[in-house]
Amino acid sequence: MKKVLICGVTGQDGAYLARLLILKGYEVWGTSRDVQMATMKNLNALGIASNIKLMSMTLSNYEDVLKSILLSEPDEIYNLSGQTSVALSFKQPIETFESISIANLNLLEAIKVTGRSIRFYNAGSSEIFGNCIKGPANESTAFHPKSPYAIAKCSAFWQTENYRDAYKIFACTGILFNHESPLRAERFVTQKVVQTACRIASGSDEKLSLGDIGIIRDWGWAPEYVEAIWRMLQLDNPDDYVLSTGKKSSLEDFVKTTFECCGLDWRKHVILDEGLLRPNELRVSYGDSSKAEKELGWSAKYGIAEIINEMVSAAKLEYKN
Repeated sequence: MKKVLICGVTGQDGAYLARLLILKGYEVWGTSRDVQMATMKNLNALGIASNIKLMSMTLSNYEDVLKSILLSEPDEIYNLSGQTSVALSFKQPIETFESISIANLNLLEAIKVTGRSIRFYNAGSSEIFGNCIKGPANESTAFHPKSPYAIAKCSAFWQTENYRDAYKIFACTGILFNHESPLRAERFVTQKVVQTACRIASGSDEKLSLGDIGIIRDWGWAPEYVEAIWRMLQLDNPDDYVLSTGKKSSLEDFVKTTFECCGLDWRKHVILDEGLLRPNELRVSYGDSSKAEKELGWSAKYGIAEIINEMVSAAKLEYKN
C-alpha cells in the first residue's frame, strides 16, 4: 500500500485528491495548520474524513515539516496548501509569500534531507503567466505575475525545478487554470455568484456585488484536475504541465448562465462595485494543455455549462435541506 501526504487536505483540491487516492488504495495522511480548529466540511461532504490520518503541521516551520514527513513516511507528497486568494494577497503579501514560497521550499528541503525516494507535487497557478493576450499559455510561455500571489507561485515553481535539477528529486509542478466545484469557498467569485443566485431564487432580496465582469477566464472542473496531478507523479520522469480547458468565458458569461440556471435575469440582481476591483487585474487568462493530453492522456471534459449546473444543483440541495 502506497502512502501519501496531502498538505492542505481540507481544501477543495485536497479533499478531491484524498478521495481519489483512497479509492486507489493509498494510505492517506493529511495536514492542516491546526487539526483541532480546522473545518472538515469538505472531507465530510465527500464522506472520507474517517479515512484520513490527520495531523497538524505548520508549513512555514521547517522542523515541523521534517517531523511530519518522518512520521508519515510518504511515497508521494502533494503540496496543495497556502493562501489561495489573489485578492487577499494584495492585503497580506508577506503571509501569502510565506504560506506558498517558504512552505514549498521547506517541503523540498525536507525531502532532500531525508534522502528518501519521495515524489513531490507543487500546486502551481495560471496566475504566473499574467495576461494571455497573444494566445493560450503553455509550458513555454514567459511568466508575468501581476499579484503577490502570482509572484509567490513563480518562486515555488522555480524552487521545484531547481531541486529537480540539482538534487534529482522527482518533483513536478502542475500549472492549473481556474477549476471549480461545489467545494469552493464563497470567497471565490464563482461560488459567490452561485450561492447568491440560489439565495435570491429562494426568496432573498439581496444583490450580488461584483467588480470587473469583463475578465476572461478558463474554468474547469476540479475533480478532473486532481486526476491529472496524480498522473504526473506516476510518470517515469518528472516534468511540469499546464492543466486547462482551452476555452475562454467572461465572468459576465458565468453570471448570466448561473442566474439563468436559477430561472433569473442577472441584470435585475447584480451591482457593479468599483471597490471590488483589484489593484492589478488579469484581463484574459486561458491555457493550452496539449502536452498534458499527449503525455498524461488527460483532457478536460467539463465545460462551463456543466460546471455551473453541478454547482447550482449542489447549492439548491443545500438550501432545500
